[in-house]
Amino acid sequence: MANKKATAKKVEVAPQEVVETVVQPKVETPKKEAPKKDEWVIKDRLYELTRTKPLVFTLPTSHSGKKSLLYFDEKLGYQRELRYATNQRSCFVDEQQGQIVMGRIVFRDGVLRVPKENVALQKLLSLYHPALKSYIYEEYKPAQQASNEVDWIEFELQALNLAKSLSVDEAEAILRVEMGAVVTELSSSEIKRDVLIFAKKNPNLFLQLATDENTQLRSFGAKAVEMGILSLSQDQRTFTYGNTGRKVMTVPFDEHPYFALSAFFRTDEGMEIYKAIEKRLN
Repeated sequence: MANKKATAKKVEVAPQEVVETVVQPKVETPKKEAPKKDEWVIKDRLYELTRTKPLVFTLPTSHSGKKSLLYFDEKLGYQRELRYATNQRSCFVDEQQGQIVMGRIVFRDGVLRVPKENVALQKLLSLYHPALKSYIYEEYKPAQQASNEVDWIEFELQALNLAKSLSVDEAEAILRVEMGAVVTELSSSEIKRDVLIFAKKNPNLFLQLATDENTQLRSFGAKAVEMGILSLSQDQRTFTYGNTGRKVMTVPFDEHPYFALSAFFRTDEGMEIYKAIEKRLN
């Protein structure tokens, strides 16, 4: 029997309506900015004079022709007059109202303590007073002072470690620049001791001398004068040979003689003289 193919019946489907979905854009609600907090910390504050510390020292409290008390406000773009009034909440004249009761700013024995209740005076001293920028006084900040002390101690240690590592000849060269011919009379132990003391008392100058390539040359020149190989005139303007009096060099005006001599030793002519002196010193 022949296979009969099944005929699929066609099913008619009614056309469907196409529904377009409109997506509404999402409207973002603007974020409200958090109110800025006042960074000013309410606390007692201590101020110290940075230079001389007399028994009594007074700062100006108002603007005058003799003493300016102005603060340039970058936000507003103009100078604002300052005034310390004990009955006002602000130290700016343009913000003060009503009757004014002037106050005094007095440092006693170099210090001034301002309680936390006197915010106007604290802000005047900590932010705006011209004497602050002139480093006449500063606000005492324990954390900052501790950090500065740590930096200084580390600076001292750097100088002391370098001083400890120097040979006797290197230490002598540095001390000769600082102390002069008296170094010749010191023993090796005394030189090592004195260079450590020098590094501790004045680490900045010590490090400058220890790292200055001309320090050895200056010491060499001073030693040549001490030994009589060279001679420096009384007016400290001319170096001559000690035995013949023949001129070696003229010191430029307003320059230290041994600084000038060390620079001369680095020239072609000076190098020949340096080598001749070195043979006599050895």
